[in-house]
Amino acid sequence: MLHIKSLDEGLELFKALGSEIRIDVIKILLENNGMNMNELASKLQITNGALTSHIRKLEECGIVTVSNETSGHGNQKICSVHLDKILIDVQNENKDEDVYTTDIKVGLYSDYQVYPTCGLASSSKLIGEVDDTRYFSHPERYEADILWFTKGYVEYMIPNFIPYNQKIDEICISAELSSEAPGINNVWPSDIYFYMNNTFLGSWTSPGDFGDVKGIFTPDWWFPNWNQYGLLKMLVINHKGTFIDGLQISDVTIDSFNLTSKSTIKFKLEVPENAEHVGGLTIFGRNFGNYNQDIDVKIGYSPIAENPQ
Repeated sequence: MLHIKSLDEGLELFKALGSEIRIDVIKILLENNGMNMNELASKLQITNGALTSHIRKLEECGIVTVSNETSGHGNQKICSVHLDKILIDVQNENKDEDVYTTDIKVGLYSDYQVYPTCGLASSSKLIGEVDDTRYFSHPERYEADILWFTKGYVEYMIPNFIPYNQKIDEICISAELSSEAPGINNVWPSDIYFYMNNTFLGSWTSPGDFGDVKGIFTPDWWFPNWNQYGLLKMLVINHKGTFIDGLQISDVTIDSFNLTSKSTIKFKLEVPENAEHVGGLTIFGRNFGNYNQDIDVKIGYSPIAENPQ
């Protein structure tokens, strides 16, 4: 998911999508799950030079990625679409609201219970042995930039350093997520449950464990038949309910928690064994996948109203 937070921020994206031929490019790539440049130019009945210009604009906006693939016909440039959604904030509802931002490395969980297949890795190496749950308590886990498991959970303590005498009005959490299949499988659904302070917020079904192309930030040493990237998901809890990418998934509101500057905030991601789709969970950090981020958190807050005398 690409999140455009203002109309000005999305100007280049709007320009890129303001071309009928570039819309056709996106449609064809989605229909064919990617395509090389020669085939795409032939399909569109345009020259390779003209296509290169259109692909460059789509690539600059993060809609399309281009990778090199070596085959019996030489080196080919493969184009593919790696976004599932574009979320645009037309109105900035929190323009005048105070916001505290922080990020959490994927290995900085405070509690866990996981089952193989599972593992962790930093940007430079695997941490311990794969499929050995003991390494989820290894000291080097704090350096992890990716973790995965088939079922179970990881729970994080969200840093709460908003000013004193303030209450929390909204929490926004974004992370790059996918399923966890043996090897890779782009069609491998998994029901991922979200909790805050042990209260169930709702769930999202990951469509697969993506490995068709290398993640933009996935390091070169990473294994080609393992998870390469995920989908960027945004979970928001506010006064209206709980939302994923702008779509409401439950009626649980931020008011249910009575969170202030003194509150402990725990956030858990789980694939329970009784879920309809037990397809695992992969969490991508800054040095893996398609998004250069860890688990990002934004907390909107405002003064606690004084009781009238």
